[in-house]
Amino acid sequence: MVDLTERQQNWFAKVREGILRDTGKTIEEWAEIARTCPETAHRKRLTWFKERFGIGQNQASQILDAAFPPEPAPDLWQDPAAKHLFELVKARILTLPGVVVGERKSFTGFYREFQFAAMRPMKQGLLLGLLVTPDHDPRLLPAGKEGWSERLKSKLQIQAEADIDHRLDPLIKASWEAS
Repeated sequence: MVDLTERQQNWFAKVREGILRDTGKTIEEWAEIARTCPETAHRKRLTWFKERFGIGQNQASQILDAAFPPEPAPDLWQDPAAKHLFELVKARILTLPGVVVGERKSFTGFYREFQFAAMRPMKQGLLLGLLVTPDHDPRLLPAGKEGWSERLKSKLQIQAEADIDHRLDPLIKASWEAS
């Protein structure tokens, strides 16, 4: 499992505790049942749990993770040029206290209380999503639908080391402070 913030850890713990309280079965007992599900896709398994047992999405997701542990996220940063830029931006982000890095399937997220930044590789460089709105810097664009947290309001395309300049640090810090 990826690193989680304290807030995320507490939330997952409460969901897990609720499984026994709400159903009378442990997560391990439910995992055994989950392995009998005829479905193979995650969404279909969630629907199966809801329809067959009345278990909601959050609890069913925890049960399915116990029954079918998720595979590690793929290495997004295989391209040497994108990886180099990623490491430079990541180093700036990690100067801030309490940052948790979480690898996802299609991006790397950065969290304090909640996600304040994300990066994903592009054909030429990387895309940096930030919590600040686009009016903070003329280089920022509206986030759009990038597949990371809807909290992130802007994005910046980084294609070269020159794009990682002194103007980037205040944007990262403002995003971190807002989280």
